[in-house]
Amino acid sequence: MWPELSPAYLAWLGGLLGLMVGSFLNVVIHRLPLMMQAQWASECAEFTAQSTTAGTPEPAPLSLSMPRSACPHCGHNIPWHENIPVLSYLRLRGKCSACGKGYGLRYPLVELFTGVLFYGCVLRWGASYTSLAWCGFSAALLTLALIDWDTTLLPDEVTLPLLWAGLIAAALQINPGVSLIHAFWGAVGGYLSLWLVYQAFKLITGKEGMGYGDFKLFAALGAWFGWTALLPMILLASVAGAAVGLVLKYRAQLREGGYLPFGPFLAASALLMMVWGPVDVLLYLGLAL
Repeated sequence: MWPELSPAYLAWLGGLLGLMVGSFLNVVIHRLPLMMQAQWASECAEFTAQSTTAGTPEPAPLSLSMPRSACPHCGHNIPWHENIPVLSYLRLRGKCSACGKGYGLRYPLVELFTGVLFYGCVLRWGASYTSLAWCGFSAALLTLALIDWDTTLLPDEVTLPLLWAGLIAAALQINPGVSLIHAFWGAVGGYLSLWLVYQAFKLITGKEGMGYGDFKLFAALGAWFGWTALLPMILLASVAGAAVGLVLKYRAQLREGGYLPFGPFLAASALLMMVWGPVDVLLYLGLAL
């Protein structure tokens, strides 16, 4: 199915594809929470039998494709030649061509990081369905991590497809080293383990320590890596989260209530597992079975 190209050339093609996908991820990261909030507002209005005030125009519908990308400051529609991943940002020096205000460094960083992830996946697994699967996995995790960091939301629109994709990849045997039974119990164990921690914390303190999105994300990671990888993943995420939390607390930069979303640290630990390989991480931690 795949053309005979050198591994290095294929990896660079994967990296270029990652740059383009990263540009789309910027749209998803920004718009998906807004779309969720609009849907919730509509459902609340319907539930309370409220309607839009007569004569008040309803806001234009928002989707991942419409309206066109525009400057958040002046509304300038961004033409295609100003939307080339990384290159357009460098050419415009990170500023809008119409109003001159900055776009922010995150946009090219997301594109670059996605490109690096795709490059690494293709370099490791070559031109294969396994490579495509892990590229999709990487893109989904990056999206979830940044949405959760910004909004403390982990959308079902991403976590649930990620969970099913992990189970399907195991069933089709395109995820080396993870059988369907390991993926199934990984999903079950991932969800139940955090759910039990949540219930115990709530029982002891009367507070909610995390959201259900964290359970679903950890279930998805269990489906991708198998149940034996759950413990090292949660350990890595917990240590990283505690370290970042201490730094932010020392710098008085914690959010109101001292809350720190856990999703980005779960995602980071999973990406490290993907790079190192679950078996190597388990051996390093002395947890291999």
